[in-house]
Parts: sequence; structure tokens; C-alpha cells
Amino acid sequence: MELTTFWFAVIAFLWTGYFVLEGFDFGVGLLAPALSRNEAERKQVLGTIGPVWDGNEVWLITAVGAMFAAFPAWYAGLLSEFYLPVTLVLVGLIVRGIGLEWRGKVHHSSDRAWCDLGILVGSALPAFLWGAVFADLLHDSAIAALVGGVFSLSLCVLHGAVFVALKTSGPVRARARRTAMVTSAVALPAAVVALSNIPAAGTAVADWAAAPWLWACALTAMAALAAGIALTWRGRDGWAFTATASSIALGSVALFGALWPAPLPGLTVAEAASGPYTLGMLTWIGLIALPFVLGYQAWSYWVFRKRLVAEVS
Repeated sequence: MELTTFWFAVIAFLWTGYFVLEGFDFGVGLLAPALSRNEAERKQVLGTIGPVWDGNEVWLITAVGAMFAAFPAWYAGLLSEFYLPVTLVLVGLIVRGIGLEWRGKVHHSSDRAWCDLGILVGSALPAFLWGAVFADLLHDSAIAALVGGVFSLSLCVLHGAVFVALKTSGPVRARARRTAMVTSAVALPAAVVALSNIPAAGTAVADWAAAPWLWACALTAMAALAAGIALTWRGRDGWAFTATASSIALGSVALFGALWPAPLPGLTVAEAASGPYTLGMLTWIGLIALPFVLGYQAWSYWVFRKRLVAEVS
């Protein structure tokens, strides 16, 4: 395998991890006001992501850093073409981080309300805009960007609701399951429209012969999402979360498969890549560092795997 191909696959893997993990982070941030009826329940909902949300953002930092080092022309072209939405994403992430960090340090309800608003807005911006950015990158269409944004936003809400149901108990869990079922009425049709158009963007003709593996990923992603909804209805929270996570991962694989070998119009991966020496050094650094990062994150999720209950004041 050539190093350019290897690093494109690594970057696709990092973005996929980011979409899966931050997807439920964004969903929890969006749903916290709707799923909680008092301060104890609000802490219960936000506590599901409290130990992991900042670690999940490392996937974005690593993905963008890898793009800058391995494919500087791709990095520069993507960020310059989508300067405004990417800036709004960064603003949202900063505001959300401030809200999550400061909420536990303030004592007045009015201050907590401002933190809650920051968490809500800071979750909504990236949840919508990442879908819009990548849809516009594929199709160069405002309508496609809108559909992509609605798809990613609704999928994050659904993924977050399933995660809250998995990590909580009592009334919050029941509300999360109901919210997941309601959200599925938007997320599933949006997924069908958005995912079915990914293979078409990567090939001249949207048929099975043109890109069979892209179609396989897209259709399996739709099936996984439908399975996640059905499993939520049956109360199988763990399997439902596995299904929604798999749907996001498969959709991301289809997305980056459609971007290969030209991640930007008129720019191939080979043209965007750094020199062989730089890619070689990056490979050694990645092979040494990446297992530690993955191991630490897996350990953190294992430590905080239990369900949360609302504190009784």
C-alpha cells in the first residue's frame, strides 16, 4: 500500500471515530433540556458525557492535524473553501466546552441557564454544519448541504438519545427512549436521502456496477440505523447504541470512499500529499502514538461504563 493511500485511510478512520463519539456528545447536549425536569436529572444527563466529551474532541484535533501534515493542499483547500462554517463549528465547540466546564462551578440558576444555552447552541452548530460541509463538498449544492445538515443533526439527536438510554435509569431513560423513537421519524428518511446520494457523488452513474462497495456501505448504514430504532423500541439499549454507532461509521466510510481519489474538485490525493520523507516520518509517529491514544480512550470508557442515577437532594 502506498503511503498516500495509507494516510488517507488513517484520516478517514480518525474522522469516523470523531463522528461516532462526538455524535452522541452533540446529541446529549441538544437533548439535556428536553430529557430533564430538575437539576438532579440535568446533572444525570450531562454526567453521561462528563468524563469523555473532551477526549472525544481529540479525534477532531488528530484528524485535522493529520490532514495538515499528510495532505497540506487538502487541508488548506477544505478550510479556505468552508471558512465560515468551520469557524462557526470552532465557536460552537468553544462555547460548548465553556458551558460544560463552568456549569458545575456556578451556584445561581441564572448562571446555569446561560451554561445550558451554551451547551445547546455549541452542540447544534457542529452537529448541523459538519453534515452540511461534507454534503456540499460531495455535491456542490445548497440543497444537498441543507439535507446533509438535517441528516447529521437528526442522527446526532437519535444517537445521543440512545446513548442516554444506555447510560441512565429511571424517568430519564424512559424519556430518552421515547425521544429516540420520535427523532427516528426525521433521522431515518433523512438517512435514506443523504446516504443513497453518497455513491452517486463518487461515480459518474449511480448504479450498483459503478461503485458496489459504496452502495453496500450506504445500504448497510441505513439498515443499521433502522435496526437501532427497532432495538430501542424493544429496550435493547446496548445493541441499539451499537447499531446507531455502526450506521454512522458505515456512512463515514461511504463518504470518504466517495472522496477518493479526489478529496477536492480538481485535486487528487497524490497531488495533495506531502513528500515521501514527511509521510514516512508520520507513519512511524502514528504507529507509536496511536495505540496509546486508543488504549487510553478504551480504558476511560470501561471505567465509566455504569449507568447513572439522579442524585436525591
